Amino acid sequence: VQLTESGGGSVQSGGSLTLSCAASGNDGLTCMGWLRQVQGKERERVAHIDYEGRTTYSASVKGRFTISQNNAKTTLLLRMDNLKSEDTAMYFCAAGWRTYYSSGWTCEFDHWGQGTQVTVSS
Repeated sequence: VQLTESGGGSVQSGGSLTLSCAASGNDGLTCMGWLRQVQGKERERVAHIDYEGRTTYSASVKGRFTISQNNAKTTLLLRMDNLKSEDTAMYFCAAGWRTYYSSGWTCEFDHWGQGTQVTVSS
């Protein structure tokens, strides 16, 4: 599985960016997502999308970010609007498996891209 992110950059607070992830070799995997990490902190889940198109978002980005994928599952997008300085991080594309737990579902990721940096200045 190969995942390659693009679209990161610098933007002012309140601005927008769209991240893209080119995916190959991910046939059969049932979930993709975006995560982010600030140096020195744990990686944070941002948004997931499963093979049926169902989505989940972290509370910190819900209503501002939109995850989507093409039908062939070869392109994963993350549209980010109304960006805030706290959104500054390295963003990673990931692919894996949808799993269920008592109150819903999540993605368990086995494959990762190299990341793309997003910097939001206030």
